[in-house]
Amino acid sequence: MTTDYEKLGAFYLGKVFDPATGSTLEEPLLYDSRDLTTHAVCVGMTGSGKTGLCLALLEEAAIDGIPAICIDPKGDLGNLLLAFPALAPQDFAAWVDEGEAARRNLTIEQYAARVAEQWRGGLAEWDQPPERIARLRDAVDMAIYTPGSDSGLPLSILRSFAPPPAELVADEAALSERIATAVSGLLGLLGRDADPLQSREHILLSNLVGHAWREGRALELADLIAGVQKPPFDRLGALDLETFFPARARTELALAINGLLASPRFAAWTRGEPLDAQRLLFTPEGRPRVAIISIAHLSEAERMFVVTLLLNEAIGWMRRQGGTSSLRAILYMDEIFGFFPPTANPPSKAPMLTLLKQARAHGLGVVLATQNPVDLDYKGLGNAGTWLIGRLQTERDRERLLDGLGAALGGAGPSREELSRQLGALTQRVFLMRNVHDDAPVLLKVRWLLSYLRGPLTPAEISRLMAPRKQAAGTTASSPTAAAPAAAPAAPAAQASGGAGAPPILPAGVEQSFVPVRGAAEGITYRPRVLGEAKLHFVDSARNSETGKTLRWA
Repeated sequence: MTTDYEKLGAFYLGKVFDPATGSTLEEPLLYDSRDLTTHAVCVGMTGSGKTGLCLALLEEAAIDGIPAICIDPKGDLGNLLLAFPALAPQDFAAWVDEGEAARRNLTIEQYAARVAEQWRGGLAEWDQPPERIARLRDAVDMAIYTPGSDSGLPLSILRSFAPPPAELVADEAALSERIATAVSGLLGLLGRDADPLQSREHILLSNLVGHAWREGRALELADLIAGVQKPPFDRLGALDLETFFPARARTELALAINGLLASPRFAAWTRGEPLDAQRLLFTPEGRPRVAIISIAHLSEAERMFVVTLLLNEAIGWMRRQGGTSSLRAILYMDEIFGFFPPTANPPSKAPMLTLLKQARAHGLGVVLATQNPVDLDYKGLGNAGTWLIGRLQTERDRERLLDGLGAALGGAGPSREELSRQLGALTQRVFLMRNVHDDAPVLLKVRWLLSYLRGPLTPAEISRLMAPRKQAAGTTASSPTAAAPAAAPAAPAAQASGGAGAPPILPAGVEQSFVPVRGAAEGITYRPRVLGEAKLHFVDSARNSETGKTLRWA
C-alpha cells in the first residue's frame, strides 16, 4: 500500500476488517475530519483497543494541525507525548515497564531495544514511515496540565469565577445555565448535592455570581464569601433576604467556602495558566496545541468541578467562533462514566448536552469514550454522528448498547439482529464503525500508534515529562511558589505589603465602613481600625440643667 492516506482532512484510523477471513483489506480506512463535527462516541471494554483508537484519532488530527482539549480521568492520554521519531532503544528505556522486563529475564536496555524494534515493525506493517512521528511532533505543541497538583503544568481553576463572553451574557438562558452549573460544581466540591431550584445555598450563590457577571466582574472566592455574608441585594424572589436565608445560616455557608479557601491544597488550584480555552488550544505564537487535562489524581467531587468548568469554558470559546463546516478543534473525554448518566443530572451534564447540540455549527468536534455502556444518556448521544463500538464485557452490556443505539439512531441503519451479530464477532482492536455520513457500518481494525502506548502515567512520570517546560517557564514541580499565570493582573499594593485583595469577613451585625479616598486611588492600602463612639448625657436635677457629649476614638 502507498501512503496515499496523507491527505489534509483524511484521518488514517486503520483498515477495513473482514470477519470471514480474520484479516484486514489492503486499502486504508480514511475518516473525513468534517464528519467529526457531528461528534463521535467510542465504547469498548478494557482491552478492546478503545484507548488506542482514540489516540490514533488524536494523532491524525494533530498531524493536520487541529488543536484539542483532552480530559484525562485515567492517565492514559499522556502517552501521546511518548512519540520518538528516531525509535531508538534509549528513548524507550525510561518508559518501559521494569516489572515486565524482569518477568522476561531482560535488562531494561534489552527490553527497551525489543520494544523499539516492535514499534518499528508495527509501523512498517501499517505502512507508516518513522517520519510520520516527526511530523506529529512538529505539527502541534503537547502539554499535560494537572489542576490541583504541581506534577504537570498547573492550571488555575479556583482563582476566580471569570465572567463569560459578552455574547453569552446577552443570552439569558445560556447565562443562567452557565451560572447554575458553575455553582453546582462549587457546591459539589464542598460536598453538597444542591438542587438549583430548591436549595437556598444554590439560589443565593447563583444570584451573587449572576450579579457580578452582569456587571462584567470576576468573583474570587474571598469576594464570594463576603457576598454570602453581606449580599448586594436585600430580597430573593418575593421574600426579604433574612426570611429566605438568615444571617446565621449564611455564616455557616461562608465558613464552608472559607474552609476550601484556607485548605493547604487551595494554593495549587490557583497557580498556573488561567482556565482559558483559547490559551489551551493555541500557544501564544499561534501554534496549535494538544492540551491534556489530567484529573486522575483528584477526588470525584474535584473531578466533577474541573470537568464542569472546562465544559463551560469550551462553550464560551465555541460561541466566540464563527460558523464553519470544517473541524476547527476537538474536545475529547477519555471516560464519561458518571458525567453523562441517563437519569441523574450532575453539573457536567447540561454543558455536555449544550456542546453536543450546538458545537457542530462552530467546528468543535466532541469525542466521548467509555467502557461502561450502561451508564449513558443515549437520548443525549443521539446528536453523535459516529459510533465506534469495540468488544463489550457482558451480554448485558451488549443488550443495553443495542437498546440505546436503536434509540439514538432512531431505527436507521442495520437491524438489531445484524448489529448484535457483528458485535459478537469483534476481537481486540476491531471496532464496528457506524458513521451517519456513510452508507453502511464497517468493521475497522485500528492501525499501529505513532506514540508508545505504555499505560497510565503516574504523577512522577508526568512531572518528568513536563520538567523541561516548567524550567523554561521559570517554575519547578516542587516549588510551592510557582510563577503566577501570565495573564494574571499585577497584585494590588495591599497584597504586596502582606495584606489581602479583599476586605476581611466580619461577624454578622458589625458594620464595616471605608474612609473615602482623597486624591489618587492607586497604591492605596486600607488598614483595619476599630472606631468607637459613645454618647454621654448628663442631667443635674437640682440645677434643672442637662448637657450631652459625644466621644470618638480609633
